[in-house]
Amino acid sequence: QFRSSSLKASACAVQQEGGLLVRSGKMPSARKANLGGAAAAAALLAAPAFVSMPGGSARAGQQAVQAAQADAAARHAAGQSAGTAPLASGAMVAGAALAGMSVAATRTRGSKRANKGLRASRVAMAAEKVGCVGIVGCSGAVGQEMLKCLEDRNFPTEKVRLFAKRAAGTTVSSSKFGDIVVEPFSVEAAQECEICLLAVSGDFSLEYSPKIGGGPLNTQVVDNSSAWRYDENTPLVVPEINGEGRCSAPLVANPNCTTAVGAMALWPIHQKYKLKKVLMSTYQAASGAGAEGMAELENGLATWVKEGAVPKPEFFAHQLPFNVIPQIDKFQENGYTKEEMKVAWELKKIFGLSDDVKVSCTAVRVPTLRAHSESIVIETEEPINADDVRELLRKSPGVKVVDDPATLQYPMPLNATGQEDVEVGRIRQSLVFGDHGLEFFL
Repeated sequence: QFRSSSLKASACAVQQEGGLLVRSGKMPSARKANLGGAAAAAALLAAPAFVSMPGGSARAGQQAVQAAQADAAARHAAGQSAGTAPLASGAMVAGAALAGMSVAATRTRGSKRANKGLRASRVAMAAEKVGCVGIVGCSGAVGQEMLKCLEDRNFPTEKVRLFAKRAAGTTVSSSKFGDIVVEPFSVEAAQECEICLLAVSGDFSLEYSPKIGGGPLNTQVVDNSSAWRYDENTPLVVPEINGEGRCSAPLVANPNCTTAVGAMALWPIHQKYKLKKVLMSTYQAASGAGAEGMAELENGLATWVKEGAVPKPEFFAHQLPFNVIPQIDKFQENGYTKEEMKVAWELKKIFGLSDDVKVSCTAVRVPTLRAHSESIVIETEEPINADDVRELLRKSPGVKVVDDPATLQYPMPLNATGQEDVEVGRIRQSLVFGDHGLEFFL
């Protein structure tokens, strides 16, 4: 998700202890450069359909999807990208640093601001410069935030290239990389970058990710869409959780925003107490639907102030101002929406959960502009104590405990917007599961 909006991708390279996935290796002899420790980042949310897609690819048929996945699986198994020699054993991996953290995220002032600067400095010191990072789908909300994160984190790349369809020919001014002319997408152009971040649709990624990966620079793809998350040969990465040593692959996927936010708090708990059940309810901001979603909320409220009525919705299924919508994404045969099932599917893959661990989610769109929230109830195998969990989470990377009912301190979207760490609060013993249960809000 985002730092200044709930869709902001936490496309930020971070030190390995903070979640950086790196691969090292030699560039082709023509470049004579060492990419040791280089990293890149990805957005959290699957790029929604409204994000400008370069290439304008039509929906791939089932045969095309299967062919793309089969091709990727074969390349993963062989340890090589299309059109390239096998990856070196220490091959470079892009850091799929999640946006999801940033959705409900917040940084403490003072010392943690210093830590943020230190972490960014470590990234720059840890790696020699990459020649180029490409962002495909740069004109969408997610793509724009990817560029911002590369700037803010002082990512060690000599230049950035931007690709989009409708925005091709326009110029983007970057505080770090100067004026960048947006280019029309092509595989050949994308392969001129060592790392390529994709903020595009799943269909686009299915078609082009296998084609971009490899090439003369052994390009690595970090995909923000849902296209490859469930492919068994594609790493699905939350750097703080499963980043280390997991991504010597030409293609890395990052999870859905809802999953990533909850995973940041659930992972340290699971490591110590072992999850048995996870019951999640989400309160997802308009920004989860991208720029159009935020605009519809703002315009609806403005029209109500002026005219006393909210206009008919164009983007959401129902009016969002003064309302909540208990549906995000399409309904599945089991009655859950796809957004809800993503949580179950992705937590299982990221955590390596057995089928005995049950995960359920209800996802609701709410009329806040930015920063998703979640209420989570868990049952654990081991006895669990709220005070112990507070201390555990205080020591966990990417998490900030905001939990003081006496002074009315708890996580809120208003405070989390524009920040990075996931705020967690309202930590309490579960009335349902007793000594083996906990409830909290983030």
